[in-house]
Amino acid sequence: MKLPAPLEAVVEALQTLPGVGQKSAQRMALHLLKEGPDAMRHLGHLLDHAADKVGFCQTCGAFADAPDCAVCRDPQRDSAVLTVVAEASNVITFERSGHYRGRYHVLGGLISPLKGVGPDQLRVRELLKRLEGGQVKELILATNPTLDGEATAAWLARLLEPAGLKISRIGLGLPIGSDLEYADDLTLDRALEGRRTI
Repeated sequence: MKLPAPLEAVVEALQTLPGVGQKSAQRMALHLLKEGPDAMRHLGHLLDHAADKVGFCQTCGAFADAPDCAVCRDPQRDSAVLTVVAEASNVITFERSGHYRGRYHVLGGLISPLKGVGPDQLRVRELLKRLEGGQVKELILATNPTLDGEATAAWLARLLEPAGLKISRIGLGLPIGSDLEYADDLTLDRALEGRRTI
């Protein structure tokens, strides 16, 4: 049986989410329909609210509901240590472990010549500006251990070497070709502890 067009549109929209296939999307849509119009309107309201209120931190590039994110506003964070990640979702992954007390810088992607992404499309200028004050003493390059992630980390290390910072790369513990977003807390902790200077 074919679903009514409005419900089919919901199923198609849900399928655009990562890891959601056609059957899962259909189950979610039918569950919302079963819960009733109020549940569907409530979810829509929450999505509208998030779309209006959530953006990116003007300092580090992480998700924020104010000009600066909670990490950048926290005076207890160590301003001398800056971890560079590719995406804002990577900050959430690090924060979930609860052990890292430094600050972050989100590049907004990785250098990828095959995809036409060069350093100019990333937040590299913003990173260089943050390093100008001399407050940062250590830079941890925490890009994914993929070809693009390794290339981006190596490029940044060469670029920043003259700055005299301690530059390290997160250690092994994450399988090559994996994504930081799916790392478990223990693996991520070991990767941070085992970082190496490059």
